[in-house]
Amino acid sequence: MQKKKMTIWPYLLIAPALIIVLAVVFVPAVNAILMSFQNYDLRRPNQIGFVGFDNYVAVFQDPIFWRSLWKTILWVVFGVGFQFVFGFALALLLNKNFKGRGIARAVSLIPWVTPGVLIGLMWRWIYDGNYGVLNDLLQKVGIISDNIPFLAQQTTAFPSVIVTIIWQGIPFFALMLLAGLQGIPGELYEAADIDGATYFQKLFQVTIPSLKNTIFVTTLLRIIWVANSVDVIFNMTEGGPAYSSQTLSVYIFNKGNSLNLGYASTMSVLLTLLLSLVAVPYLRNMFKKD
Repeated sequence: MQKKKMTIWPYLLIAPALIIVLAVVFVPAVNAILMSFQNYDLRRPNQIGFVGFDNYVAVFQDPIFWRSLWKTILWVVFGVGFQFVFGFALALLLNKNFKGRGIARAVSLIPWVTPGVLIGLMWRWIYDGNYGVLNDLLQKVGIISDNIPFLAQQTTAFPSVIVTIIWQGIPFFALMLLAGLQGIPGELYEAADIDGATYFQKLFQVTIPSLKNTIFVTTLLRIIWVANSVDVIFNMTEGGPAYSSQTLSVYIFNKGNSLNLGYASTMSVLLTLLLSLVAVPYLRNMFKKD
């Protein structure tokens, strides 16, 4: 009897967390899949019904979907790419011994811990074409003579939001890579110094190979998070002007806001499938370690 109680006890401990995961993740996911096969438009509740693959056909014929998908690819490639480059540089800097290093580490986390909604509003003010601080600075140093409406014109809106997401994500890479840097044995650098290795030789032959798994996992996780990001873009441009800054996740959000939940669910399922392809290497790496 005692053995049976001990066997049940671990399941009882994880039961609350399991129930929450089922309620918050699994049930909505199943519901989204079911709605993707329905004409689920709350503006026309009397027309809700099963339509098979009609929504999927409509999505693949939607030029805005393909444009948003292409924007998502650019959003992820440039956003995550530059986050990693600047985050790695910041991690190398914060790994050095200098006065006030603790304060610098704490301050560097501010963009990461700031809510995305607040970041969107703050950077919208920075980019504002009438009273934005960026226009003021550029005019004072003589780069521009007239104000530029960064978020109101197609040529600058998307690059502007990419800069914002880069700024937000740098601390994540810096924190993760800094933890990895502190786990590299000092003997490796001592041996490299004895062999007469330069700074860049140590960087590419000792540091980066030692951080390979950390870089792999953090980059994949960040790709998934950035691809799903809505708050920053929506609070800065809402995907405009003329869909120039609209990623797929923002398009899904906008469709959901217009109460066309069936169409939005269809695109959500497709986005999930695309991101699952990204998650496959991550899962393979986990199982390989096990």
